[in-house]
Amino acid sequence: MKKLLFNLLIIISLNCFGQSNSSYLQADTFYGNVLRQNPDAHVLIQGHPTGFFLSYNKRSFGEEAWQDHYNYPDFGYSIGYQYYKSDIVGKLYSVYGHYNFYFFNRENKNQLIFRAGIGLAYNTNPYDKETNNKNTAFGTSLNSSTYFKLYYQRENIIENIGVNAGLTFIHASNSNIKSPNSGMNVWAATIGLNYNLDNEVELKTYIPSSESSYFKQPIKYNVAFRTGINESEIIGSGVKPFFVFSAYADKRLNRKSAIQFGADLYISPILKDYYELNLTIPHTHLKETNDFSRIGLFVGHELFINKLSIETQIGYYVKYPFEYQGLVYETLGLKRYINEKWFASLRLKAHAADAETVEFGIGIRL
Repeated sequence: MKKLLFNLLIIISLNCFGQSNSSYLQADTFYGNVLRQNPDAHVLIQGHPTGFFLSYNKRSFGEEAWQDHYNYPDFGYSIGYQYYKSDIVGKLYSVYGHYNFYFFNRENKNQLIFRAGIGLAYNTNPYDKETNNKNTAFGTSLNSSTYFKLYYQRENIIENIGVNAGLTFIHASNSNIKSPNSGMNVWAATIGLNYNLDNEVELKTYIPSSESSYFKQPIKYNVAFRTGINESEIIGSGVKPFFVFSAYADKRLNRKSAIQFGADLYISPILKDYYELNLTIPHTHLKETNDFSRIGLFVGHELFINKLSIETQIGYYVKYPFEYQGLVYETLGLKRYINEKWFASLRLKAHAADAETVEFGIGIRL
C-alpha cells in the first residue's frame, strides 16, 4: 500500500509538472498523540501514532485576481499514511486536495504556512461484530478525513532542496454514515524536506490584482437541499437516508467574507428508530411524540476563494422533539459555484466532537 501511494504521487506530479513548472514536492514524517475526545480512545491506542505525508504543490502568481487577495496560495495534492500503534484500530491510508496559505511576503524565502486539506481515507481494520468489536473509532473502511498543518518552510538550502517543520492535526471518521463512529483525532510534530521542480522560480513575478478595492453587494437569499445516509448511535440500528432543507440570507462584507443567518429543517428517519429502541430500555424518560423532524436557526460565515467557498455555521434547535446529541450543532462545508447563482455543496454536521451527518447538496443564491 505504501508503494502504491508513492507511485500515485509520482503520477500526479509528473502530470501536473507537464502543465506547469512552478511547483515543488514535499515529504514529511510525523510523531504525535491521539486526542482522547472520548473514553474509547484510551483503550484503543497503545502508543504514539506515526506516519508520513507526500505532497505535490503548484504555485500561483496572480494569474487569477483572487490569488492576490490570499497572498498567492499554492494548490496541491497530498497522500498520507498513519499507524495508530494499535492492532484494534489498524492503519489509515489517505488522499487529499489542499491549499497552502502564506503569512509573509511571497518573495521571502523563509515562510510560515498554513495548510488545509480534505479528502478520503481507508482504514485497514474497521469494526466487525464478530472479529473486531472493540474498534469503535471506525465503523467502515472508507472514511472522510481532513488535516491542518502550520509549518515553517525554507526552500533551496542546498540547490533545489529545502526543509520544513511544524505541527499538524489529522481527523478521520465516516461522519456517522455507519456506527460506530467515534473517529480519530491526532496532534503531531512534523519534519521533512521540499524539492523545487523549477530552477527559475525566483525570476517569476507576482501579478497584483487589477480589481478595485471597493466592493459592494446587496443581501442575497439562498435555498439549498442536501441529503445523504447515516445511522443512529445504536450500532446495527440500520442505515437510512436523511433530508435537509435550508433557507438563509447572506451579506457580503468584502471580497472574501459574508455573514449568514437562516434556518435548517432536518428530516431524519433514524430518529424514529432511535426513539423506539430507547423506549424498550427501562428507566428511559422520553416524552411521547410522533414527530421526528428538527428545525434549527443558525448564524454563519462564508469565506470566498475563487469559485470555491468555505462555510462555517453554528445553530440551535428551536424544534427538538427529544434529546439526541444536544441542542447546539455546528456545520463545516465546501461550496463550489457552478455559475453566479447555482452551487453544489459538501457539508459536515456535528455536535461538538460527535459527527452526525455528511451532506451532499445543491442550491441557488439569488
